[in-house]
Parts: sequence; C-alpha cells; structure tokens
Amino acid sequence: QETLEDIDKNQDGFVDQDEYIADMFANEEGGPEPDWVITEREQFADFRDLNKDGKMDEEEIQHWILPQDYDHALAEARHLVYESDVDKDQKLTKEEILDNWNMFVGSQATNYGEDLTRNHDEL
Repeated sequence: QETLEDIDKNQDGFVDQDEYIADMFANEEGGPEPDWVITEREQFADFRDLNKDGKMDEEEIQHWILPQDYDHALAEARHLVYESDVDKDQKLTKEEILDNWNMFVGSQATNYGEDLTRNHDEL
C-alpha cells in the first residue's frame, strides 16, 4: 500500500510503466534513456505487469516488493559469505568475520550485529 501511494502519481490506484520508471529515473536532460532504463521497461512489461494490462495493481506490486520465490535470509547469508570469504572455501573464519565486521553489524541477518555477541559453537 505504501509503495502504491509513493509511486502512483496520478492516484488512479495503479502503477503504470511511466510511474514505475519515474520512481528510479528522471530524464531531466531530455536525451535518450540509458540502457538500464530500457531494461527496466522490459522488466515491467515482462515480469511486473503479470496480467499484461499495462499497469500494476496491488497484487502485482506485492509480488514485486515481496516475491514469493525469493528467500531474503538466504540471499543475505550468501552475500555475507561471498563478500567476506577471502580464501573462497565457503567457510568463514573468525578472522574473516572480524576483517569484515562492518558488513556483519550492518546486516539484518545478524540482527545488526547483536547475534555476533553471543557464543556460537560453530565459531
């Protein structure tokens, strides 16, 4: 609902492609759109507008914001390992974690660092 209210500039209860793009890019120079904007237009048409009516309704917006097939915790855990695992052995040492402490204390996966203060057998 909040996303709809923020992006729906004409207040028709839907997010059309132009509103979707305007949330990310303002073409103030009037020139051609960058390639990434063109790709986002394609994303809107192919994946965001599921019923192909040219706009996103509340259900389509919910699918966009909270996709059912995306595991946020797993994605964040993989990101932390990828960025911190210096020797790329798919395991984090205490040193690798401490060397990248800022990533861990800024991550929702560690409860913003709070979980790192507890004793863990796996460490």
